[in-house]
Parts: sequence; structure tokens; C-alpha cells
Amino acid sequence: MSIDQKPVTVTNTEASSPAFTPVDHGRRLIRIENSRIAALIPTRSVVVSVALVIVIIGAGLASMTIGAYEVDFASVLRAIFDPASDPDIRQVVFEWRLPRVLFAVLCGAALALAGGIFQSLTRNPLGSPDIIGFGIGAQFGVTLVMIVLELNTYMFKAAGALVGGLFTALLVYALASKNTMSSFRLIIVGIGVSAGLGSLTSWILISVSVEKAMMAATWGAGSLASLGFDQLIPAAIVFAIVTVLALPLARTLPVLEMGDDAATALGISPGRTRLSAMVLGVALVALVTAAAGPISFIALAAPQISQRLTRSNTPMGTVPVMLTGAALVVVSDAVAQLVAVPVGVVTVSVGGIYLAWLLAAQYARRT
Repeated sequence: MSIDQKPVTVTNTEASSPAFTPVDHGRRLIRIENSRIAALIPTRSVVVSVALVIVIIGAGLASMTIGAYEVDFASVLRAIFDPASDPDIRQVVFEWRLPRVLFAVLCGAALALAGGIFQSLTRNPLGSPDIIGFGIGAQFGVTLVMIVLELNTYMFKAAGALVGGLFTALLVYALASKNTMSSFRLIIVGIGVSAGLGSLTSWILISVSVEKAMMAATWGAGSLASLGFDQLIPAAIVFAIVTVLALPLARTLPVLEMGDDAATALGISPGRTRLSAMVLGVALVALVTAAAGPISFIALAAPQISQRLTRSNTPMGTVPVMLTGAALVVVSDAVAQLVAVPVGVVTVSVGGIYLAWLLAAQYARRT
């Protein structure tokens, strides 16, 4: 006895029907698709990114007109685009002021990306390296290298910042881990550790000569002055490498925000993701700290501002977040040059106001 089996063809009548329409998710998207790449990019993110680029270029050109040697806006443009323009003005623009603007862009982008990583990792808008204490740890490492070991080159300061930041991150992680990781406990422990490291830094400064203390205090204010292409080129190379390594986090960290169980079910290892995110975030902070000193509150404010501008569901982004940080530092540095203070003083003043508003807003939502 045999049974004849005939192939059965199933037709998706819904998809083939002319009345079928795609689902509207409420956001306009730009679709990019070819044989190698398939992506959906929110239109709002593209518009915000273009606007931020315009702000960066405008503020950067304006900042290059500020200084002891007066150069108007038209002369700056001629020096950039006309090789036959005044050689003295071209020297001022290209050798003195352009590296400072490019460093402002690099520092802002690095700090903003680090802030997005840690805020997504802790699932808390207060979870930035400024608050948790990783920035203070990097500053403590550089202080030891500069004052105790008397090594003042960029590479030694970068190594000190990286070791100090990683040591602080591991210490905070170990003290905050108790069965499960709580973002609130991580922030509280980070505040305590940063206070202790700040006290140790102050003790070192009052224990050395006045000249060394003044040098460390000047660096500790966070300044982009006296930075040239000699420091910019290695910093840009390191930044490019770390950014490429951090790109996968834009996909894995938002999934991790849903919880460890959901991330594990989707094939993401929570422990490995946290460790790689922490190392890359600290590396970005150390990169900026070694070059320009501690520039506070950019890592705190930039991801939140970018998230509100793009209406994203996560502070972990790439291009809009980095452009937001770059715009904040470029504008802050222009203001700092006008009032003749380090850029870190401006960011601390603006960031303090932003932090007070953020705490008030969170308290209002809970009550």
C-alpha cells in the first residue's frame, strides 16, 4: 500500500495582494541596500548631523579669528582656500589655530562616545565617566606620571591615564558588584572612589614644589592651548582605532539595556560586552585626558542632548552623539578664548547647570 505525495506550494496571498502596505513605524527612514550593506537610517538623525556639522564649521572658523594676532573672518577663509594669501596669516591659521580646532573636535567626539557607552551600560543618564570617577582615575594616573615619575611626554601621560582609568574602573566594578550589578550602586560607589582619588591628587600637589604643582594645576584645568599637529596625529590614530572597535557596541549595548536575560537570548554575552565597553570607554577618556587634561561634563551632557535631538531610544549612538560632543567643545573653546580661561572651566560651568537641571528633572518624574 503506497501513498502518493504531491508537493504543496504555499502562496503568501497577503504579500502578493495589491492591498498590502508596509508597516508605518512613525519615523521616516532612509533605506540603504546593496549586495554588501543593508541599513535603515532615521531621516531626523541625518538632519541633526548636518546641522551639527554646520555649527562645528561655523564655530571653528569663528574661533580662528580670536587671539593676540587679529585675523578677520574673510582672512581666515582666504588663508584656508587660497595658497597665495598672506604667509603670516596662513602660518597663524594653519600652525597655531587649526590644530586647536581639530583637537576640540576630536576631544568632544571621544568624550561624547565614552559618555554614550557608560550611560547605556549603566542605563542611567548620570552614568558618565565624570560622575562614576573614571575621569578622576585617569587624571590621577597622569598626575603620578607627571609629578612623581617626572615623565611629561604625551605617550607616558597617555599610558598613565589609561592605567589610572582602568584601575579605577575595575575598583568601582568590584566594589559595586554584589550578586548583580546595579546602576545606582555603581554610580554611588563611583562618586566615593572619585572623591578619594581627588583627595590623593590634592595631597600629591601640596607635597611637591610650587613649580610642579602649578604645572599640574594648569594641566588639570583642561586646556587646548599649545597643542599642535605633533600631538594631534597620534591622538587621531588612536581615536580612529578605538572608534572602529567601539562600533559594534552601538548594536549590542541597546540590547543589553533590556536586561541580561534578553541579551543572552539574542546571542550577546553580557559579561564580555560590559568588559569590552568599559575598556573602550576608559580608553577614550584617557586619550583626551592625556592630551588636554580633564574636560568635564561633555561625556555627561552630549549623549543626552543628542538623544533628545534625534529622539532616539538610547544614549548609545555613533555619528550624532560624537558630533554633539564635538560641537559642544568647539563652542566652549571659542567662549574660553574670548574670556581668556581654559576650556575646562567653561565646560564645568555649563555642565554644572546641566547636571542640576538633570537631577531636578529626574526627581520631578519620580514624585
